[in-house]
Amino acid sequence: MLIGLQIRDVVLIESLDLSIGPGLTALTGETGAGKSIILDALGLATGMRGDAGLVRRGAAQAMASAAFAPAPDHPVWMLLEDKGLAYARDEDLVLRRTLSADGRSRAFVNDQATGVGVLKELGEALLEVHGQHETVGLLDARTHRPMLDAYGALAAGADAVAAAWRGWRAARERVEALREEVARSAAETEELTFRLAELDRLDPRAGEETELAEARAILGAAEKALSDIAAAREVFDGLGGKVAAAIRALERARERALTAGAAVEGVAVARLAAASEALDRTLVEAGEAEAAIEAAATAFDFEPDRLEKTEERLFDLRGLARKLNVAVEELPILRVRFAERLRAVESSEATLNAAEAEAAQGRAAYLEAARRLTEARTAAGGRLAQAVVVELAPLKLDKARFRVAVEPLAEDRAGPTGLDRVGFEIATNPGAPFGDLGAIASGGELARFALALKAALAERDANSSSARGRQPLMIFDEVDQGVGGAVADAVGLRLKRLASAAQVLVVTHSPQVAARAEAHWRIVKAGEGERLRTAVETLSPADREEEIARMLAGAQITDAARAAARALMDA
Repeated sequence: MLIGLQIRDVVLIESLDLSIGPGLTALTGETGAGKSIILDALGLATGMRGDAGLVRRGAAQAMASAAFAPAPDHPVWMLLEDKGLAYARDEDLVLRRTLSADGRSRAFVNDQATGVGVLKELGEALLEVHGQHETVGLLDARTHRPMLDAYGALAAGADAVAAAWRGWRAARERVEALREEVARSAAETEELTFRLAELDRLDPRAGEETELAEARAILGAAEKALSDIAAAREVFDGLGGKVAAAIRALERARERALTAGAAVEGVAVARLAAASEALDRTLVEAGEAEAAIEAAATAFDFEPDRLEKTEERLFDLRGLARKLNVAVEELPILRVRFAERLRAVESSEATLNAAEAEAAQGRAAYLEAARRLTEARTAAGGRLAQAVVVELAPLKLDKARFRVAVEPLAEDRAGPTGLDRVGFEIATNPGAPFGDLGAIASGGELARFALALKAALAERDANSSSARGRQPLMIFDEVDQGVGGAVADAVGLRLKRLASAAQVLVVTHSPQVAARAEAHWRIVKAGEGERLRTAVETLSPADREEEIARMLAGAQITDAARAAARALMDA
């Protein structure tokens, strides 16, 4: 619901603040007083076309701001979310636009800068315009299907079709993915088989690289130690024999000393005995040292080619890891993955067959749901056409015929809304072919037809407590053009009925229409020359009577006109 409109420097309006209530609001005034300026300003705020001609002469820019209070379940909130705009459902929604004298404009939603296109989308969700120069909403065929579904209470069927469509689409996407996978499977199978054979042959174990690296370091050090031990062994090779020979030589020397003179015997024999004993000890200790060396060598004992095998294993693991572009520790994991992938590829044909069967079931479910929805839409379209035809005759459109075309679509055009195109069509004269609503030449006729259609649609919302909050603001611009008397009264009656479930603004020259309004604005001009300004007067009940009397009688208001005005207001 529109609750407020601020206008600054738009054409002849210098400054205007309007508060707008629910129900039917009538805008009246002399021809040329500026009633259309109010609608132009509202259109500016809601993203409709605006040019520099709307800027009041002498002003730098024009500004229009429209404040709405949509219901919590109004679809405009989801649109705001899609556009990434902040909002709070318990606060007003304010659309604002400025237009400079050079034609540049800026758009804002709740003081957040946005594009004019976004403003237009929001405006289309919040209001409809039916009038002399344009009809916003009704001529857009995209709105016809939602209108028909709402009229026929087909939400459950439409939801079932949308759900079936999502399921079918997901199944088809899976089939396409699997088909691509099967197409790649031959080359992939060969590659996987080869890589898996390499891994199976190597049989890598978790943590093996660390173990091998440590073993390599130990074995390398042990090999060097054995080399040093071998050098030590070489020192002892033949040492025992040499020491024994030395001992024997000393023994012979001692024996000779004993046969020598007494002067030599005592000292020499003692010294030779000491040397012989020392060599005896050396021989014993050398034996012990050699045994210790042998014991040490035994401690470093390992297979002669163990280091070579360890290094070869380590190099093989690292080489395969480089080839597969992974770390060595990932080789066991990769082996499992390759095996799983190979099994998946080998079973892809069976998986594809199952997916194709599922897609076929999804297609059948969708087509059945779409068929039922088409039947329901066709039946609802017939009821809506009858209801609209009933409304046409009192609005001086008795020669017109209306129908709801529910046309089947080819399966390749299937979508979440079903397998049919919904369009509202009209034939303006007997025998004339049906065509789209744009075939109605007269803006007044189109506005009255829109009123008939909206009146028929509104019957579904008559008992809904929240209908007014969900319905858009509807604007009818001179819907009563070219009619009067009983037809004008029928227009007013339908506008009043429509306003019971929606907010309606009507620009009218008809006293019968104005008399039905719950609120009444009179548009007047004041000043002269360049100081000429448009103003809006909110009329009291007494002022309304006077204005309706003026509309009945013209410039000279009579008591009879006032009495007729009262009668219209009391009707």
